Amino acid sequence: MPLPSLKHRPYALAAAIFAAVALNAGDAFAGPFTSLQGKWVGSGTISMRDGTRERIRCRASYTVPAGGDSLTQVLLCASDSYKFDVDSTVTAQGGAISGSWTETTRNATGNVTGRIRGPVIEVLVTGVGFSAGISILTRGAAQAVAIKPQGGTDVVGVAVTLHRA
Repeated sequence: MPLPSLKHRPYALAAAIFAAVALNAGDAFAGPFTSLQGKWVGSGTISMRDGTRERIRCRASYTVPAGGDSLTQVLLCASDSYKFDVDSTVTAQGGAISGSWTETTRNATGNVTGRIRGPVIEVLVTGVGFSAGISILTRGAAQAVAIKPQGGTDVVGVAVTLHRA
């Protein structure tokens, strides 16, 4: 049985997950996205307002040009109720992050904005009728991601962990 709020806005959740997995503090001598080059996989849970939870699985492929200050991503995520496909591009400059995403199966778009603060990244992901606050902690080859949708959804949180494939 599909989750009603996600059925109508899976592209927004996809954008939130994109932002959570695509952003990385990097090291002082390389661009912030350099260490993401390649393929990543992971899973997590979606927590609903009614207390139910559902498992979600994700695969991401990142292309990082020389310098590491920008990133192009292809993301595919699926749960028992739905599937979505997101293409995104982000850049970092002086600690500020900006970018855009497109959910290709639904032709939906939105923006990503935020800041890098040491190993923690905090962003806001927006799209038509949706926004989510995201916090990312990167340690080595793993990322712990917390997503909090803001208003108008039955989803109260998403937690995903990704590892290099």
